[in-house]
Amino acid sequence: MSTDDAARIPLGFAGRRWLFPSALIHELDPDARAAGRRPRRTARDWAVDVSCFLLAVVLWAMEAASLSDDPGLPHWLSVLDQVIGGLCCLAVWLRRRRPVALAVVMFPLGLLSSSSGGAAMVVLFTLAVHRPFRFAGWIGGAYLASLPFYFWLRPDPGLSWAGNVVFTALLTVSIIGWGMFVRSKRILMLSLRDRAHRAETEARLRAEQAQRLAREAIAREMHDVLAHRLTLLSVHAGALEFRPDASREEIARAAGVIRESAHEALQDLREIIGVLRTGESEDAAGGRPQPTLAALDALVAECREAGMKVILDHRVTDPAAVPASVGRTAYRVAQETLTNARKHAPGTEVAVRLAGTPGDGLTLTVTNPAPPADVPPVPGSGQGLIGLTERATLTGGRLTHGPTPDGGFEVRAWLPWSEH
Repeated sequence: MSTDDAARIPLGFAGRRWLFPSALIHELDPDARAAGRRPRRTARDWAVDVSCFLLAVVLWAMEAASLSDDPGLPHWLSVLDQVIGGLCCLAVWLRRRRPVALAVVMFPLGLLSSSSGGAAMVVLFTLAVHRPFRFAGWIGGAYLASLPFYFWLRPDPGLSWAGNVVFTALLTVSIIGWGMFVRSKRILMLSLRDRAHRAETEARLRAEQAQRLAREAIAREMHDVLAHRLTLLSVHAGALEFRPDASREEIARAAGVIRESAHEALQDLREIIGVLRTGESEDAAGGRPQPTLAALDALVAECREAGMKVILDHRVTDPAAVPASVGRTAYRVAQETLTNARKHAPGTEVAVRLAGTPGDGLTLTVTNPAPPADVPPVPGSGQGLIGLTERATLTGGRLTHGPTPDGGFEVRAWLPWSEH
């Protein structure tokens, strides 16, 4: 995982910070990355840095002692070697901030100073830990390539030329490999944390999507139910408004329909709001059972009482055998299309045809001719048909709608009806 990938983790570091490297904590701390601050050393970093410095100093002292005992080495070269090695030991404290620069600078210095070998190994290890492999590969390769020349120029009397080259090469490769292993462990930790964060984010998004879909389903149900009830209220209220000379029986009948429709609308609204509050599905919610295909005759009768002309061609012999979800969808399609016909083509004769058998599916067609006169446009037209299309698609069916050649309108729905 790259640094950019780690920067997308919006999680702070939780745990004992002093036990972990500051570079790792910095990758997991969004506040530090946003402020551009350098990672501060933890207690673990101080312990590691002091140990590396002491190791470099011990190796420098051992090599300095051997240089002082070498009679074939000029005194000035021995002093220069020890001074350069001491400066390289001090530079180890900068290894976390400038690992690449230190490794590049120590390469030519190592050819002049054998006492800087310990500091050079520490810097190579740091380079492999804190930078990608390409840096350790190129610089480490240059170190390895210079070993034959270095031991030819500065031979060790205690070991042969080939032995020195092989031993130092194996030591260099081991140190770089150890640094790469440490880096891989850190990358693994970052990737696991990133994966856990992504899993949590996906779970939250799935929960939000499920909640949104549930709310949309409730909104569709509210639209289907209340639009039908309120249209009945509008029709009968309009009749009372434009026919003040109606008989007492007609006024009482219209008022009864208005009262009953208002009561039904309020009852449906209470049930839908109850589902929204409790978070239950419409099937699990209490109250009246959801309508099925068996309630289609009552729906048509209700529309006829409201003054609509509806012709029902019902060819399904056993409506109770239709699956509940399919029957409910067919009922909602018929309810919405009858409501639309009452709003957009008042006074026309609406034909409702229903047919189907198990295995072939259920087909519902609702057709109305063109209205006898111009009808003012209704705000929000078309939203109900969009919801019906989505509802039919969710059940595995399809719904088409559009004008007919004679100027009317037709809605055709096909819903799956399996044999078992």
